Amino acid sequence: MLKRFLSERPLRLPHLKPYVPRPSDPAIFWFNSEREDIVSDVVNRTCATHESDRTRLEMALNDAAFHEIRRLEKQRDDEARDRLGYWRSMIRRIAKMDDTEQRRALHTIVTNMARDVAGNFDPRVYRFARRVVPRLIGGVMEPRQLTKDLTASAPEALGRVLRVEGELDQLRYLQNHGSLVFVPTHSSNLDSMVLAQALQISGLPPVVYGAGKNLFTNPIISFFMHNLGAYRVDRRIRVSLYKDVLKLYSQVMIERGYHSLFFPGGTRSRSGMIERRLKLGLLGSAVEAFTTNRIRRIDRPVWFVPTTINYALVLEAETLIRDWLTEEGQARYIIEDDEFSQIDRWVAFFRKVVGMRGACIIRFGAPIDPFGNAVDGSGQSLTPTGRVIDPGGYVEHRGKPVADAARDAAYTRELGEVLAERFERETVLMSTQVVAHVLFRNLVQATPGMDLFARLRLRGEIRLECEHVCTELAEARDRLLALERDGRVRVSNVVKEDSPAELLERALSFWNGYHDSTAASLEGDRVVLRDPSLLLFYQNRLVPFAEEIASPAQLDAACEIESLGVHR
Repeated sequence: MLKRFLSERPLRLPHLKPYVPRPSDPAIFWFNSEREDIVSDVVNRTCATHESDRTRLEMALNDAAFHEIRRLEKQRDDEARDRLGYWRSMIRRIAKMDDTEQRRALHTIVTNMARDVAGNFDPRVYRFARRVVPRLIGGVMEPRQLTKDLTASAPEALGRVLRVEGELDQLRYLQNHGSLVFVPTHSSNLDSMVLAQALQISGLPPVVYGAGKNLFTNPIISFFMHNLGAYRVDRRIRVSLYKDVLKLYSQVMIERGYHSLFFPGGTRSRSGMIERRLKLGLLGSAVEAFTTNRIRRIDRPVWFVPTTINYALVLEAETLIRDWLTEEGQARYIIEDDEFSQIDRWVAFFRKVVGMRGACIIRFGAPIDPFGNAVDGSGQSLTPTGRVIDPGGYVEHRGKPVADAARDAAYTRELGEVLAERFERETVLMSTQVVAHVLFRNLVQATPGMDLFARLRLRGEIRLECEHVCTELAEARDRLLALERDGRVRVSNVVKEDSPAELLERALSFWNGYHDSTAASLEGDRVVLRDPSLLLFYQNRLVPFAEEIASPAQLDAACEIESLGVHR
């Protein structure tokens, strides 16, 4: 009952007097004054796509009733007790309804969905979060500093653990001249929180984003999400109408100039690899938003910002790689790790991270238009040769902008390919990833003919001389730096500046402090590979570059590693 209440009842501060946004405030500060109009727009446009055709309308109603009955029968909770009767009655009555009754039923269903999805924004909560959350993030990532961070300035607290890079000046300019859509890689549940802080400290605007409804059951998280523009996504609902509402809500927000964020990978990268197979639905909503505005003669550009979130350590690495291996290897991979209760796992984790420094780099890449074209400093779209073009020409037919679903779908696929290439180019390789790659490559070399799952069971059996590892680290770094000079990837300053011995020591220290098991450890003058699955997770970030940074003697092993990414 409490979980349902928290997920359905926004926790909001009372308004003693209405907040009047200032001209300099971000666009989202106007959201609450437009909320009802936005909901109405989403409802009317969703209904309009079904109302004109009796067959389509009836199918939409039956689809909604059928899937909701199935969902609620499985849930057997308070929501089921409240709503099952309505849907069972609905499915019996649909065929008997006349056109007016069916339209009324459709409007009621879609309205309830849109109201449940729509977010809320409170400038007071936003200002509070700006002051407090960076200090808490800094304290979590470096616990010994927590007391100090609570009294420090926000940039000071966060600056030790979070670095922001990229096209910041250009983005600060563009935020006032169109809609920015941030599309980041996704590695951890920390991503949304860390990215929000990166936007803040960089002088970039707060964004609208979707969050799973399950997250709203946590009272603290729910309070901030309810009041900072997040819209709710109930992933249990399989109704086609609901998916239409979600997509259109995202589209309407972009049409109206609200800056947005969504993860095109759809979920966290369980393998640790750079995402390549992107979900195109929300990308498509932004393309359609651009088209709709052009048809309405609204010249509001839309720019996508490829963003990479790069961690030296991923809190959920063990769980993520285990899930990926279980799926990929099906019954061949046996999970050997002990199971802990959630509380025990968190207690153990924080005991280990005391005194450790986390490392996170957010990189905002150069923005692109909805058709994958680069843009200049003022937001003008450019051809590959540098010629200025009007992106509106992509959606015109005989000189007029028109809606064309098939055309926009093709543009969205091309946009997805460009973003995947940008993710690879803007990824910042961290010390743990480079060290893991060298160690894992040595594991592959030492076990010719073995498959992946057999190699992952070799815990503590492979030992490498430190001098040998450091030599290969130096060689790999040199080749990575050459790729960086060609614009193929980014390399963190730590990787550039530390000696190979320091890189190795840093990575081993990080792993030993953050995970239940350690990826590798030192024994005298040798590196012992303790947990090959963790090494696999961290080294997977380098899969696209494995062959290019290998010597001739390492090439066979590198080819095996690169083949891991064929189906990612």
